[in-house]
Amino acid sequence: MTETHIDAPTESVRPSQTPQADGTRELRPALLRGWKRRCPACGGGPMLKSYLKVRDECPVCGEDLHHHRADDGPAYLTILVVGHLMAPLLGWVFVEFRPDPLTLIAIFATGTVALSLYLLPRFKGMIVAFQWAKRMHGFGETDAPDKD
Repeated sequence: MTETHIDAPTESVRPSQTPQADGTRELRPALLRGWKRRCPACGGGPMLKSYLKVRDECPVCGEDLHHHRADDGPAYLTILVVGHLMAPLLGWVFVEFRPDPLTLIAIFATGTVALSLYLLPRFKGMIVAFQWAKRMHGFGETDAPDKD
């Protein structure tokens, strides 16, 4: 019987960490991993340790994540998207079906809160991943290519 061992990944450089010509990392995979709330470098470790708190480093690959400066960006994006989806929908439902105002408020308030709670951590992950991919705010200072 053969023993099997689970070792760390054998690749030394992951494709998402390979810098492009301008020194940035691949943006699309990083953003998709951010949307999934995963580490932008490896995609394996969870980026968030609570609802919106970003970990200091990835528990899987050790990538430092404490450099992020997401600030109010995720909240602004959430308000922008939810507002642009719910406002026209609210108007259409009111004109088309003429529901009781209390019913309309209850349904749309619940939908707005639910959509906001769903989108907020995903937008935060995407903003942190964008900053990581573009080497903003200290991400990748030690492994940035020389500009000599």
